[in-house]
Amino acid sequence: MGERPYVIDELISAKTIAARIEALADEIETFFADSDKLIVVGLLRGSFVFIADLVRELTLPVEVDFIETSSYGEATVSSREVRILKDLRGEIAGRDVLVVEDIVDTGHTLKHVLHMLGGRKPARLKVCALLDKPSRREVEVKADWVGFEIPDEFVVGYGIDYAQHNRNLPHIGKVRFT
Repeated sequence: MGERPYVIDELISAKTIAARIEALADEIETFFADSDKLIVVGLLRGSFVFIADLVRELTLPVEVDFIETSSYGEATVSSREVRILKDLRGEIAGRDVLVVEDIVDTGHTLKHVLHMLGGRKPARLKVCALLDKPSRREVEVKADWVGFEIPDEFVVGYGIDYAQHNRNLPHIGKVRFT
């Protein structure tokens, strides 16, 4: 099954993303000001660019870890079945944890991850998402910090892919199938 032909229209510029990440980092630092170390957990693969830029803006002591999940495969629509492909390496019990997600869509992945991590008894468990599509939500879940709320569009760029393509775009683009 091959990819459908498509074009990408810029939705959020690289400059706009950078400015919003600075503001998010300030808000996160204010909230976690009393933390001795913040464990930043990136949900791979889509969040890797966002997490790199976000942690560089934080002046708090941070530790970075990753979880890799799968719910899309090669599709443009979530399968709603969340599988953990890579778990955390470190312990989070009694620690402050910030989950960093590229996009909250149906909410199934984030809800699954928060349930799993919450069971490990972190001191505080919060979420920062670059993008939020509330119109697609199927389960009750909400990010504490959101970069941008977007309409129900299929997007790529800034770490987010379509069938492993377009992660390297410096902006967020809307995919338009031709």
